[in-house]
Amino acid sequence: MRRILAILLALTLLPLPAKGAEQKKYVALTFDDGPSGKYTRQLLDGLQERGAKATFLLCGYRIKDYPELTQRIFDEGHEIGYHGYTHNNMREMSRRGIAAEIMDTQALLPEGCEPVFLRPPGGCCSDAVRQVAQARQLAILGWSVDPKDWATDHTQDIERAVLKSIKDGDIVVLHDMTASSVRAALDLVDMLHEQNFELVTASQLAKLRRTKIRPGETYTRFPPPAGK
Repeated sequence: MRRILAILLALTLLPLPAKGAEQKKYVALTFDDGPSGKYTRQLLDGLQERGAKATFLLCGYRIKDYPELTQRIFDEGHEIGYHGYTHNNMREMSRRGIAAEIMDTQALLPEGCEPVFLRPPGGCCSDAVRQVAQARQLAILGWSVDPKDWATDHTQDIERAVLKSIKDGDIVVLHDMTASSVRAALDLVDMLHEQNFELVTASQLAKLRRTKIRPGETYTRFPPPAGK
């Protein structure tokens, strides 16, 4: 029943598709700050059930606590990126400190996992962050849709904030840290599927848009070519 109500909500917030065949659209859901234990498990269960992929920007100290969840994220075909080890503000760090945040996290990742994205906590970037990212062959992953799910426990508020502005090629920032965020994320997968969106990782989205990811550069969305 809850899924049916979620889909009805989507239909009231999104425009009706044009007549005839509608071109496939793509969006990347990204999740910061995890893994978080039961909420990440619930999210992974729901994504697996729906055949959707996502990008997880993980913190090293949480990987240390939940290595089995990190391995599961990787094994199930989701993308892993860096979110620092401590979740401290990288804008206030030296280049050496930023590099340590990345290297300490890298040491905990599953074998064969080679991230291409860094998302500084809070999106707080600086010249030092960009320089270290470039040296470590990492691009910086921003976002184009932010429902501020961390600030509310109202699932429908999160969903409305995403649905009112979502477009082909957007990157949505969420957090797998609370029940409301995970419920909203899975509802959004259902709603967006109804609107002909496919949920892919950030790297997959870049590839679909034939965008070459360049170390040190910041990417907030991967839109379709002009005129599409």
